[in-house]
Amino acid sequence: MFTKPGVCGGSTAAGRCSSSSSEPEPGRRPRYNFGLMETPRSGEGKGDGYSASESGGTSSTERLVQNNKLPSGSHTSGFTPGAANANNTSRGNNSVLSVLSAPSSSLCRDRDGARVGKTPLSAISHNTRSSCRMRTPQTGHSVTSSSAISAHCVASVIVAVVEGRGLARGEIGMASINLRSPELILSQFADNTTYSKVITKLQILTPLEIIMPNTACDKGTATKLFSLITENFKTVAFTTVQRKYFNETKGLEYTEQLCIPEFNTVLMEVQSKYYCLAAAAALLKYVEFIQNSVYAPKSLKVTFQGSEQTAMIDSTSAQNLELVINNRDPRNSHTLFGVLNYTKTPGGNRRLRSNILEPLVDAETINMRLDCVQELLQDEELFFSLQSVISRFLDTDQLLSVLVQIPKQDTVTAAESKITNLIYLKHTLELVDPLKAALKNCKTSLLKAYCSSLDDNRFNIILDKIKTVINDDTRYTKGCLNMRTQKCYAVRPNINEFLDIARRTYAEIVDDIAGMITQLGEKYNLPLKTSFSTARGFFIQMNTDGVILPSGQLPSEFMKVTKMKNAYSFTSVDLIKMNERCQESLREIYHMTYLIVCRLLSEIYEHIHCLYKLSDAVSMLDMLLSFAHACTLSDYVRPEFTDTLAIKQGRHPILEKISVEKPVPNNIYISEGSNFVIITGPNMSGKSTFLKQIALCQIMAQIGSFIPAEYASFRIAEQIFTRIGVDDDIETNSSTFMKEMKEITFIIQNANDRSLIIIDELGRGTSTEEGVGICHAICEYLLNLKAFTLFATHFLELCHLDALYPNVENNHFEVQHTRKSPQTTEKITYTYVLSKGHTEEKNYGLKAAEVSSLLPSIIHDAKEITSQISKQLWQKQMSTPESLRQRAVYRLATRLVQTARNSCLDANSLRVYFRGLKKRYESDCLATEEATEMEVE
Repeated sequence: MFTKPGVCGGSTAAGRCSSSSSEPEPGRRPRYNFGLMETPRSGEGKGDGYSASESGGTSSTERLVQNNKLPSGSHTSGFTPGAANANNTSRGNNSVLSVLSAPSSSLCRDRDGARVGKTPLSAISHNTRSSCRMRTPQTGHSVTSSSAISAHCVASVIVAVVEGRGLARGEIGMASINLRSPELILSQFADNTTYSKVITKLQILTPLEIIMPNTACDKGTATKLFSLITENFKTVAFTTVQRKYFNETKGLEYTEQLCIPEFNTVLMEVQSKYYCLAAAAALLKYVEFIQNSVYAPKSLKVTFQGSEQTAMIDSTSAQNLELVINNRDPRNSHTLFGVLNYTKTPGGNRRLRSNILEPLVDAETINMRLDCVQELLQDEELFFSLQSVISRFLDTDQLLSVLVQIPKQDTVTAAESKITNLIYLKHTLELVDPLKAALKNCKTSLLKAYCSSLDDNRFNIILDKIKTVINDDTRYTKGCLNMRTQKCYAVRPNINEFLDIARRTYAEIVDDIAGMITQLGEKYNLPLKTSFSTARGFFIQMNTDGVILPSGQLPSEFMKVTKMKNAYSFTSVDLIKMNERCQESLREIYHMTYLIVCRLLSEIYEHIHCLYKLSDAVSMLDMLLSFAHACTLSDYVRPEFTDTLAIKQGRHPILEKISVEKPVPNNIYISEGSNFVIITGPNMSGKSTFLKQIALCQIMAQIGSFIPAEYASFRIAEQIFTRIGVDDDIETNSSTFMKEMKEITFIIQNANDRSLIIIDELGRGTSTEEGVGICHAICEYLLNLKAFTLFATHFLELCHLDALYPNVENNHFEVQHTRKSPQTTEKITYTYVLSKGHTEEKNYGLKAAEVSSLLPSIIHDAKEITSQISKQLWQKQMSTPESLRQRAVYRLATRLVQTARNSCLDANSLRVYFRGLKKRYESDCLATEEATEMEVE
């Protein structure tokens, strides 16, 4: 049933394939220790690559605010205490364990005809993670997928992908679930032959494992989609499932069973989305099997994400712009994510990351976020009170994931995890009132909506029920021994007599351990102290400062000695025995506490759905606080959204943070009338940095952040493409020029009128003549789109496109030349200032060579040869008077249209502006007349 692809999957199958019975082994452990075996603190400190479980689009509360539907204070739910067990039984009879089977003859062939065995269910049991996850890491992959080792190591998302057949080929259905977060995300969209949307979506999700139908690599050949996915995700585990389990009817049935009432409107949205429902059916069955657990009914947040809800940023562009991972050092925080990340919770961290990779395209939602950031900046009391409360929250998503999963088998580890997470739940619920109090005087609609969502009686109901069983002073604490003590004494005394006896026994053992270590210290006259770790239990530690050991060695009674810088740690036979007694006592305590906790959870399950809105509120507030925090550290401005891209004194956000000196600010103006900007200038003049700056500011604006500028106006970009300098790719046997052509082909195939396109140094991988020709043809193609394009080039011939196309604007970066004396070498000073017109600099490669250690004779010969070639190739082109006249009329018309659409000026200011337009038009007409006279002469 479950198959590990071989060469047909683009990688060697890991682990031994078997064709035995598909019945599972009793007592089988979950494949991945996520969710059931983790606590909300386990996901912290993961850094930039933490797998995204937050959707990059509009949150549920944001949609409610847009629709003027604020959350009500109280809700009822169809979840009943007995429903979990009933559902567990019913689904167990029809579970993946009994339904799915793997014929022993089921084999697929790789491209060379080699047989690749299918891994049956019995083979995916004890050490499956090592057998199906571990593959040799490759290099050179996308920024948001397997190239980031740290990101991949903490990935926790499983994704199912299916493609339509026949006439429906190209229609893609996807379903994903994060094992750390109880949210099922469904997507369905039409893709082209490059499958760019699929690859981009998967790279944003950073999957732990991908499942696809076995027909994708059946009969010795792999489909194009399968080949592309396995090529781009070489270190991700792949599993193929028989096509019949991608069943849209079952998918809808499972979705209806599991979707919580607050999000059941999604059911109407996905009823006709057959492919995403089919993917959901296979995914849920597969997760149920590998994790050996089921989700409780009405326990999952189900969301549908269409491709039109967020802007598309392909993996190459994300890597070029260093959105979440630094290209030189993946552990480095010099990224856009690093600039904006002042989040305090794992949920806020994930939401920020996913929003950067998938910016919003709805201006209303973006402005709601900007309103919140502005209020946080203007109200310091609100900012600091919110930040104080938010920083105390744990990973609410992961907490929910643990609470809604029902283990098929009770273990000590599962019991301990449930107890721990009940303590975390109590800690979380006790923060609701402080959070609500911090938000009570807010003014913006979105913050009011989050405050209203917290005004839910279910929070108090759950907390009151917990306090009837759990001690009031039980709380989350740092330190493994402190937390163990909290778990042991979490349940109030006198609820279970045997539990009270077990706890007294445990306390006596701990006291005996401390007493024994004190006696050993007195016996050997050594400063011994009791220490504890989760792995070793209780052990002995001794500081070596000022201690002289007899004969330079520890007494022979001590064993398992570890020498550290200023201390020894060790144990003894008696201490090992007492640790075993302690563990046995703990198991009894955990078992009895677990039974009490399970009864308590069965009583609060029907109210637990309010935590989904709490999780949404905490992660969004954390991200908005992070935006406001970033603004306080630099001079940022609120962006506007119009039909133009206009930035005054804009700065590169990453460069501004890491540079010792302040970066040089620059202006840019792009509109429909001048939507193609050519930028020229010498090497190292700042062209590439400026292009990245524009794209980064565009992304910052579309996620709801302020911008490093004095003024900023943006047109919403539905797609952001970049093609920035590349080198040869040995792995795919691609030259620099071939990689350039592949990247530019991708842009041409996918760009539309609402795209932002950044192209830097296209054509440098081939000869000058061919480079100019290719660039000219590509420019003319892009000029026919209404996309905003910035094109940096060394080919000055392209600057003459402004004579042919009125929507072309030339800009260049200025440089200054100084020479102290006629005998000294000329010095080039880069100003990093963007100016109108094309650069007058010529042969700046030779000028750069002059300041190097190259021999003067070689430089002299190079100048002579360059001069001769330039005379043959360079022919100055003058614009005709008619083209200049048309350009002047076109520029005036577009400025008038822009003013009519977006102007907020009063009558007097508008008159002044129109006078300026008139003077500019008259100046252009005068230039036309002069050109006519010159032509006559």
